[in-house]
Amino acid sequence: NKTYFFFSHTIKEQEYNRAILQTCLAKNIRLIDHETLVDENNKRLIGFGRYAGIVGAYNTLRAFGLKYELFTLKKAEHMLHTEDLIAQLKKQYFPPIKIAVTGNGKVSHGIMEILNGMKAKKVSIEHFLTQKYDIPVYTQLEVMDYYKRKDGGEATKADFYANPEQYESNFERFTKVTDVLITGHFFKHGSPKILTRDMLNAIDNKIQVIGDVSCDVDHGPIDSTLRASTIADPLYGYHPGQNAEVAFDHPAAITVMAIDNLPCELPKDASEGFGEVFLNTILPAFFNGDKDQILARATVTQNGHLTERFAYLQDYVDGK
Repeated sequence: NKTYFFFSHTIKEQEYNRAILQTCLAKNIRLIDHETLVDENNKRLIGFGRYAGIVGAYNTLRAFGLKYELFTLKKAEHMLHTEDLIAQLKKQYFPPIKIAVTGNGKVSHGIMEILNGMKAKKVSIEHFLTQKYDIPVYTQLEVMDYYKRKDGGEATKADFYANPEQYESNFERFTKVTDVLITGHFFKHGSPKILTRDMLNAIDNKIQVIGDVSCDVDHGPIDSTLRASTIADPLYGYHPGQNAEVAFDHPAAITVMAIDNLPCELPKDASEGFGEVFLNTILPAFFNGDKDQILARATVTQNGHLTERFAYLQDYVDGK
């Protein structure tokens, strides 16, 4: 019979948190979720996405240095600010690698903040696929860049969101030229995979380091993400031939960084950034009668039921 306000990690139907939602309903709890705070255009208002992207990109590049014994960077948790991470990267030599970044939200923009800071050059998808460079470059991929309709018909974002089962991955063209993949996409349960074991096991696959910042486990879109890693032990190896975990520096391994609480490595910047947005954008709704409906849109459960906006979670709650 109270209101709770936290990150529930349930709106993507995460199996491991089903009991949280069931309990909120059983105990007549009004659940407001930070992840569901959006404006009238359905745009996220607050989150740690930018900092997940910043730390995730840094950790992925750190993994690259360790894998190829090029350099050893300090862990992000031993530094205070984003500028410190960038300063560390700018001191290192990077060969002319190609980095693919998925997504177009706060996470991917955090990733690109680091890549721009280390002076990697952003290039078009066409040039990324066809040109050679003598410096590190990256390209940004949105949803229609890595999915296509199975029937070869016209693919649109609206159609994909409405009919994800009609789509399949179109990512294999990137595996042939990409050295490092850093993910910042949003993945909805039921969408097709993006990067499959077969792609990673192909003889012409070039991807050797994957920073799965999005980190969707349990049948997620990136087959190399067997589990979440930790800040203490951030890397593991994925053996595509065996579809199994091995040491990150195993000769046949693709090195994986898949920490699921990345902003915790940069707690001062992340907390101040989140707090500033909360104070300026969210907190007023508690004192103005929620005139912009910010809290109403973010309410997942109320009066023992899912709200209309989140009724799609009923089968998930029921365990179906």
